[in-house]
Amino acid sequence: MAKNLYVGNLAWTTTEADIRTAFEAYGEITSIKLIEDRETGRPRGFGFVEMDDAGADEVIANFDGKDFGGRTLKVNIAKPRAERPRW
Repeated sequence: MAKNLYVGNLAWTTTEADIRTAFEAYGEITSIKLIEDRETGRPRGFGFVEMDDAGADEVIANFDGKDFGGRTLKVNIAKPRAERPRW
């Protein structure tokens, strides 16, 4: 079973490779998605990492509240996306 992690407060220069290098020591990563602004294409400073259960728990324990690239990371289990009203 895999868990989807929210990873927030990332430096704008953080790449998927940076995340993979740091997190894969704790378990198998299924996917990494860094969110970009739709209009500018610039990073928004957060993303999602899907990985195995045990590894996800270890990543939360080792990275939440810790410095990564000069920023204090926020790492937790991602909540399902809320329905947004259509205009």
